[in-house]
Amino acid sequence: MSPQTARLSAHAAAIAVPLLLAACAVGPDYRRPTLSASAGYGGDATSPGTPAAAAAGAPQLMAGLDIPAQWWRVFHSPDLDALVAQALKSNPTVDAAKAALRSAREQVKAQRGAFYPSVTASLQPSHQYFAGTLASPALSGDSIYDLTTTQVSVAYAPDLFGANARAVESLVAQQDQQRFELEAARLTLASNVVLAAIQDAVLREQIATTRAIIADQQQTLASFRRQHQLGQVSTSDLAAQEALLAQTQAILPPLVKQFHVNRDLLSALVGRTPGEPLDVRFDLNALALPDRLPLSLPAQLVEHRPDVRIAEAQLHAASAQVGVATAARWPSLQIDAGGGSAALGLTPEFTRAANFWNVAATLTQPIFQGGALLHRQRVAEAAYDQAAAQYRSTVVGAFQNTADVLHALRTDADALGSAESSAAASRRSLDIAQRQFDLGDVSRLAVLGAEQTEAQARLALLQARANRYADVVALFQALGGGWWNDGAPGEASAPAAPKR
Repeated sequence: MSPQTARLSAHAAAIAVPLLLAACAVGPDYRRPTLSASAGYGGDATSPGTPAAAAAGAPQLMAGLDIPAQWWRVFHSPDLDALVAQALKSNPTVDAAKAALRSAREQVKAQRGAFYPSVTASLQPSHQYFAGTLASPALSGDSIYDLTTTQVSVAYAPDLFGANARAVESLVAQQDQQRFELEAARLTLASNVVLAAIQDAVLREQIATTRAIIADQQQTLASFRRQHQLGQVSTSDLAAQEALLAQTQAILPPLVKQFHVNRDLLSALVGRTPGEPLDVRFDLNALALPDRLPLSLPAQLVEHRPDVRIAEAQLHAASAQVGVATAARWPSLQIDAGGGSAALGLTPEFTRAANFWNVAATLTQPIFQGGALLHRQRVAEAAYDQAAAQYRSTVVGAFQNTADVLHALRTDADALGSAESSAAASRRSLDIAQRQFDLGDVSRLAVLGAEQTEAQARLALLQARANRYADVVALFQALGGGWWNDGAPGEASAPAAPKR
């Protein structure tokens, strides 16, 4: 073996050994926390609905039924579908989340660059004067000369104990966090748009109903005034009718205020200012309720909810940071190599006499830094424990939120049934009171009380219907919104047949 070959073999061995050692990564290997076998929503939340709820047309919960990515289509409203699509396209919050995700991806790529050698090239022309009392380095002996140095440098730091691998792992976890931050932003935005659309429909109908009630009461009051002038109605009856009208009129301004505030919210959700036109209106009777609703299994809930996945990504990143802090306490190796040419004059020369090269390796072992490295490792371990506790808290909150929504679905279905019965009964009571008044069996005050009860029942029925739609939105949001089926419509369950 020639001397040159021997040198090359030695250099190759010096590089290969650290590369083999780089497979060792200190610190904990991340594993997703196991879900308790008893985790669930509670028997009361998942029990069959009451007969009253079934009579009110409560949707049937189907365990394991998949969720479509565009879950809002279950309401079968083209206007609503278009508005949600516009919001997802134009809302600045979603745009900010997309930019944060792009930044996280680039950070991962940048950190992965540390796995490879860094190569730099330099060209350094210089005009130099050498002291006359010293020997000139130039063959001509001139004290003033030009020198051009051309050099290529290579630096490589083998990842002996996985510090960079753990750093990349942490950044990948942070990238996952930003991805689910984006999914959470989309889900929250879509839910808010649908809820605002439902509120728009409800407020329109409540305002129209209230105005109709006011118009009826104004006609009744005008009749009372004529009868009072003829002495057929007492002053107390007239005053009672005036008080009833005033009470009903007091309901209208808050409803109008809520309507305009909700319209401003709709504009903001689609990325517009209130001054920009928003030509969309919704009718509660045009929205449908599905016959079936999904109910994710406990393991699916943990897998699909963006807030749980965000907490898990934070836990994963904290786990990797423990490895980064641990690796900082172990030896590190730096390999540097360079080669180039130094030539007199401004033109580089690559002759044997002008060429130079060097190879160097530096092994560094921290010995004493006042305990800083140890305590930094303990900081990372404490941060991991904190992230683990926050993850458990998020999981518990996810199950609590879902159970609350399931309770609301059942109780609001019962409430709708009761509201429908109350509205029908109050209508019958008002009809009876009016007939009795015509026959002279009851006073006008009895009719006024029946009118007030019937008006309140009509408004309560509207709110009960709105709660049913809002509960459906809350359920899809609690279950994660179907982001995992985005781009794969064949995997998503088709919306059920509409129910008006």
